[in-house]
Amino acid sequence: MCSGIALTMYRFAAFRHRTAEGITCPAPRSRILSLVAGIFFAAVLAAQAQESVEPDVLPSLAEPPAAPAEAPPSVSTEPSVSTEPLPALPQSLPSTAAEAVPSAPEPLPSSEQAFPSSPEQLSPSTNYTTAQTTVIPPPVAAGPYGRGTYDVFPAGEGISPSGRIFHYALSLTVRGVWDDNIFLSHTNKVSDYYFAIEPYITVGVGDIEGRNRSYLRLDYMPSAILFVDHSDQDAFNQLIHLEGGYNSGRLTLTLSEDIALLESANLNSFFDTTGLWANTDASAPTRMNIFYTRLRATYALTGKISLVGEFDSPSYAYPGHISDYTIAGGLYVYYNFRPKLSVGIGGTFGYNWVDDPSTNQTFEQINLRLNYQWTSKVLLYASAGVEFRQFDGNRGTYTTPVFEVGLNYNPFSGTFITFAAGRRIYNSGFLSNQDFGATYVVGRFQQRLFHRVYLGLAAGYENSDYFATDRDVSATRNDDYWFIEPSVDVLITRWLSAGVYYLHREDSSNQQFFDWEDNQVGVRATLRF
Repeated sequence: MCSGIALTMYRFAAFRHRTAEGITCPAPRSRILSLVAGIFFAAVLAAQAQESVEPDVLPSLAEPPAAPAEAPPSVSTEPSVSTEPLPALPQSLPSTAAEAVPSAPEPLPSSEQAFPSSPEQLSPSTNYTTAQTTVIPPPVAAGPYGRGTYDVFPAGEGISPSGRIFHYALSLTVRGVWDDNIFLSHTNKVSDYYFAIEPYITVGVGDIEGRNRSYLRLDYMPSAILFVDHSDQDAFNQLIHLEGGYNSGRLTLTLSEDIALLESANLNSFFDTTGLWANTDASAPTRMNIFYTRLRATYALTGKISLVGEFDSPSYAYPGHISDYTIAGGLYVYYNFRPKLSVGIGGTFGYNWVDDPSTNQTFEQINLRLNYQWTSKVLLYASAGVEFRQFDGNRGTYTTPVFEVGLNYNPFSGTFITFAAGRRIYNSGFLSNQDFGATYVVGRFQQRLFHRVYLGLAAGYENSDYFATDRDVSATRNDDYWFIEPSVDVLITRWLSAGVYYLHREDSSNQQFFDWEDNQVGVRATLRF
């Protein structure tokens, strides 16, 4: 959720606009976007100049946690590689720090606490991927379909160390939105107003933020979408994340279960309820139920070498369409070259069951992974490898690269930049005997102005390239999806924030039926308890 949801990790303004008659180049839109961008960055520079001479009395909305929730495998006997948070897990919760004395300025909530739109890791960038390539999750994960990452934009403070065993956090976000294409239709666009009511609760015991000791955590966010004129399109989405961990010193175990019950045209997440990513495979409002089980076991062989075992079982259910279910296992060896640099290498293998008439599939991956905390302001994650996929049908092996890159950069107090890119293979839920390779890139810039005003700019792009899983099938579809979302939020009090955002989403396909364009303007308010 932005206030409770980024991750989101899910295109750019230079892309084409298609109409039913042909392709036109929207010069006016380019000039408007250029003007908006110029004004935006001029304001940022002015604010930064002011903050360089003014005392920073309020905590930054975009400051990363004091200690990263997940570090590279440690040289100690407690490698944190196994304690990875599921990308679908929020990275920040209201601070439990002691209340400031009356004479001191009252501290304000962090970015994630203050605004639903602020920076997930989706993935919560829960890593909903058919073949997981991440042992240690990237600092940002932003993938479409709720699969790459539920967390698009990580930021903010975590639960402050207080010695407490039990933790909880509550928030409520209410949005009012005008949407000019509620059916994501290529022609005959229908507009409507809708209201979104999104409560969010986190409860847990133990070290639910650091995950360096034993813990148990539950996150739950229902989202009710209520349309003014098209009540038949009302939707009720639910996101559930349950995670537990155990650390005995050399051995660390984590087990998590993510459930996403989605009914709307958007792919909502804990960190991004505005729906930056859309289900372009369906290109229409559709139901989608995701169940993802993940198990990690890490054993420190020596002070520098760690052995990591993985088990993933994702299931994507499309009622009335083509569902799929996967089990995958992997084994990786990590070596700590330096305290802040670790490198891992290993392989993943799995089997993928797909509903008829699509064929079942087997896959193997070889991956090289890297975690590097360059400085306290720069955190880099990278994973790259190759996948070999076989099919029960009469076609040969499909070989393709798979990768994931994430970067967190906090150059100044009040400024936060995140970037993520990746490529994954997914089963199509709507085109029989077809898979697609999704290659995405996403980023967010967030800047604090005048201590209580926060500007955000998010943008992302995804290419979906379809291929046949059977020799007798012709798969030629290729989609380019992009979004851009500027936002302004104001922190009114410790417990109340309000803001406005604009979201443009567009899918350009070589099969015109799947083309669509969508604009949304929304206002929101968030209460924190």
